[in-house]
Amino acid sequence: MTASPPLAIDLDALGDTRVLWAAWLDSARAVLEVDPGALPADRGEAAAALDAAGAGNWRVLLERFSEDHAPAYLRRDAGASAALQALARTDVALGVFTDAPEPLARVALAQLGASRRVSTLESGAGAIARLLEKLGPGAVVVKTRADLLSRP
Repeated sequence: MTASPPLAIDLDALGDTRVLWAAWLDSARAVLEVDPGALPADRGEAAAALDAAGAGNWRVLLERFSEDHAPAYLRRDAGASAALQALARTDVALGVFTDAPEPLARVALAQLGASRRVSTLESGAGAIARLLEKLGPGAVVVKTRADLLSRP
């Protein structure tokens, strides 16, 4: 029997974290003096832009906002949870990637109930490349919920 290849799962296949990011940007607009519409759509690039703009402790603010608001924006998906649980039972290496900054990614992964099933979380710019390097050759990228649910 051949071992299943490791899986690199997009965090947004487990739950849409973009709404939480957008809500944080809107709430932090005045504090950070940043126009969310002027930031790149890629959250890794947006993080770099916030750093370049000298937006202070934006990562701490993002983490606190995420901890407080994740339950309102992110709900566990029974199908995705069952798929992760089944995959974990087969000892498939599971990693998650996202362009979201680490504070949001970590909180979202916990809120979605996936933290204990995932061995590696990579976030920010270049996350997918870093995760694929860690998982090794043959790793399969899972970008959507449907793709996750179709895994044997």
